[in-house]
Amino acid sequence: MKKYKLIDNITGLIVFIIAATTYLLTIEPTASFWDCGEFIAAAHKFEVGHPPGAPFFMLTAKFFTLFAPSVEYVAMMVNSMSAIFSALTILFLFWSITHLAKKLFAKDKNNVTLSETIAIMSAGAIGALAYTFSDTFWFSAVEGEVYAYSSLFTALVFWAILKWEECDDQGNADRWIIFIAYLTGLSIGVHLLNLLAIPAIVLVYYFKKYTPTTKGTIGAIGLSGIII
Repeated sequence: MKKYKLIDNITGLIVFIIAATTYLLTIEPTASFWDCGEFIAAAHKFEVGHPPGAPFFMLTAKFFTLFAPSVEYVAMMVNSMSAIFSALTILFLFWSITHLAKKLFAKDKNNVTLSETIAIMSAGAIGALAYTFSDTFWFSAVEGEVYAYSSLFTALVFWAILKWEECDDQGNADRWIIFIAYLTGLSIGVHLLNLLAIPAIVLVYYFKKYTPTTKGTIGAIGLSGIII
């Protein structure tokens, strides 16, 4: 289908809207009874939270608090930030799944048939929405904590390495590697969880650039551990 990319983008947008609507309708109206209260208060006053401080989270959360009509809505705005970022995580998860599903289902990547498109979009939607309504992710998506933001970074950097893999034969493909390095640096200011995406990124790079062997795969995993 000539409009495969358009369908992929529109379907991803629909999945994003479903996730965003779900999370925004179920956000905590105020602070949850653990670290959330500290994060919200520190972000509102532009102060430092518990170590390591999550400075980039505080900076972004402070921006969202500026839209609160009064101090009573500060917590709700930070919780809304988590909801929106979680929905964006679902969006990039969807696109990652469809990228991988296309490799499995499409016989000709440049001419995807209608039946193949339906199979790919279904795989992406089912996978992304299953994660949307999973208990653990939904729990973090509706409160002012770092995990929703960190999940967005993780989903984004993995999607970016797939974009690099897709256009590696082009001269400007390495910009995606630079983008990943930049995002990984920013993510440290939110949570260290995103560093766990490095082994997956290294393996994608290895399998794209080299002929896979058992020794080479083990070496790539070892290298990713050194990078972390």
